[in-house]
Amino acid sequence: MEYLIATALVVLSALFSGLTLGLLSLDTNTLRRRAKHGDVEAATVYPIRQRGNQLLTTLLLGNVIVNTTLSIYIGSIASGLVAGLIATALIVVFGEIVPQAVISRHALWFGARTIWFTRVVLVIAYPIAYPIARMLDWVLGKELPTMYSKSELMDIISEHEDSEHSPVDADEERIVHGALKFSHLRVREVMTPAEQVVMYDENQRLTHSFFDEVTEHGFSRLPIYSGRRDNIVGILYVKDLLSEDEHISIKETAEAFDRTYIRVGPGDLLDAVLAKMLKEKQHLAIISTKNDQFIGVITLEDIIEEIIQQEIEDEDDAEDEIESSKH
Repeated sequence: MEYLIATALVVLSALFSGLTLGLLSLDTNTLRRRAKHGDVEAATVYPIRQRGNQLLTTLLLGNVIVNTTLSIYIGSIASGLVAGLIATALIVVFGEIVPQAVISRHALWFGARTIWFTRVVLVIAYPIAYPIARMLDWVLGKELPTMYSKSELMDIISEHEDSEHSPVDADEERIVHGALKFSHLRVREVMTPAEQVVMYDENQRLTHSFFDEVTEHGFSRLPIYSGRRDNIVGILYVKDLLSEDEHISIKETAEAFDRTYIRVGPGDLLDAVLAKMLKEKQHLAIISTKNDQFIGVITLEDIIEEIIQQEIEDEDDAEDEIESSKH
């Protein structure tokens, strides 16, 4: 009978010790997210875990009471020094080290399956634990959530991609990294400089050579200027040229030429430019300095390429690569 009581006390000590480390190591935000997405174990543990200070107080109180009782009981059935050594060995090895090592590795699984025990102990210890927990809530405030920097999030995604236990693949890793980094990029880092921009004067006539040249460039939108390249007056939509009469000037077209366009600065952040493009339903923005000097263009495709970390190639690009490989 003595051994049975001692064993029961060691098991209780192990439960209190292991659950203290295991349950308190679970992040409440993570549990809430998992529960939201259908994780039954997280949904079971979360209501108890979110009462952090009361849970901590209850488990520590139970652990102290059980360990003290175990020491006293061992002392009643053995001599002083032997009792001390036995109690210490039982508490340290089987009441602390082993359960904490095991439960910390499987905290959610173990916590969900012993939730009945935790609930019972919370009810029993309520009169003592609740006032202490309320005092801790008042003094320390709510539990601080675990937040990650963008660099840490990128590392987490990379670790998931490297793990055989994660469904995250290389493409998803690349896109998430791009999405986390692109908002720090400036327009000047992505834009096409003015000297490389294909553009035409508004008085350019729609001749056969003009159509051939536009087709060769392969761009769907082209900036249009008046007199000098710095004086941007609109955007030419190449696909709408099919419905226009030949030999008229660009400014005389009915649908292809639009004098409405958006301007951005070289120092603007890409996320702000993306939001502006989506709001204005524009796929191309003119970049100019504070002195209205035209210095380049940026397209929606340029921004998307930064997000997905990969160049978007169309049929013309593929054909150009084939031709260049032949020479």
